[in-house]
Amino acid sequence: MQTMATNPDITPDLVEALRDPARRQAAFDRLTTACLRPLYWHARRLVVVHEDAEDAVQETFVKAYDRLGSFRGGPDELTAWLYRIATNAALTQLRHRRRNLFSSLDEVGRELAARVADEAGADADAILVRFQQAVLALPLKQRLVFNLRYYDELPYAAIARILDQREETLKVNYHYAVENLKKRLRSYE
Repeated sequence: MQTMATNPDITPDLVEALRDPARRQAAFDRLTTACLRPLYWHARRLVVVHEDAEDAVQETFVKAYDRLGSFRGGPDELTAWLYRIATNAALTQLRHRRRNLFSSLDEVGRELAARVADEAGADADAILVRFQQAVLALPLKQRLVFNLRYYDELPYAAIARILDQREETLKVNYHYAVENLKKRLRSYE
């Protein structure tokens, strides 16, 4: 499976074309084609519901296009920048889902864990459903770093740019996420 971290379509030439007003639209179309699927699945793992993930990704591309003029990085920074926008869009979707002002995004994650089986459908692999439920039950910081590292195969340096955190902190959060997942998955046995 190709991830954004290994996407050969995100090149210095593409970044240069995005900066050129005459070539921007065609370059942005190429960027959208290259990034739509990985960003959708990143958002989907956070919000669970297909329609919410689509909305988050649409918002991601609208915001990215509007802000292209201020983007100054290269291909790696472009990937991190898009993930950061997608992450914020997905978290905004989750914030809108909170039942009351005092519920946390961690509580919303636990509520979403209950919906995973419904969203996956009757023919879904029960082990994969349980795994996703366990991931959704993680505290938000652990869930974010786990998803970006495990599913999207991003290096810690990119995750640090996306989440605006130190790499060492992310490594600790990832370690705790893996340990929490092991405990939770053992409890299913």
